[in-house]
Amino acid sequence: SGEPVTFDELADWSLRSEESIRYYSGTATYAKTIEIPEAVFKDRPPLFIDLGRVEAMASVSMNGNELGIVWKRPFRIALGDAARPGKNTLLLRVVNLWPNRMIGDERLPSDSERDEYGTLKLWPQWLLENGKSPTGRVTFATWRHWTADSPLMPSGLLGPVTLVREE
Repeated sequence: SGEPVTFDELADWSLRSEESIRYYSGTATYAKTIEIPEAVFKDRPPLFIDLGRVEAMASVSMNGNELGIVWKRPFRIALGDAARPGKNTLLLRVVNLWPNRMIGDERLPSDSERDEYGTLKLWPQWLLENGKSPTGRVTFATWRHWTADSPLMPSGLLGPVTLVREE
């Protein structure tokens, strides 16, 4: 729907009750202010943020400093000089995969002619005219990879998110 949603705790998007979240594919932004005690910075050990489990990847910034992208385990990134004693703003942009949206679209009426295996028979007129699907589908592919009953893929920031100090 495009309206902001607040998660009280980290949760798998595919398990949410709202269809707009369960079948979502794209980017979600997580923001959190974290307090880092000054004692953590004693002897300036390298500090890392460990995101725990991410489905599927995330860009990380702290206090407006872009730190990079994590896309495989461990989902951990060095904070460098971006972290400071006191309040710090952590911003994560988490991206999931396309299948959940395609599975959600399979719950809608078809918008193209296909054979029994899901292969496109001919290009739909609405697509040739650079229009939108008349049935409200968001995705389009020449072959149907999933059905409405296909299991959804875990999505989002699942955590736990921890601050790690290497000594």
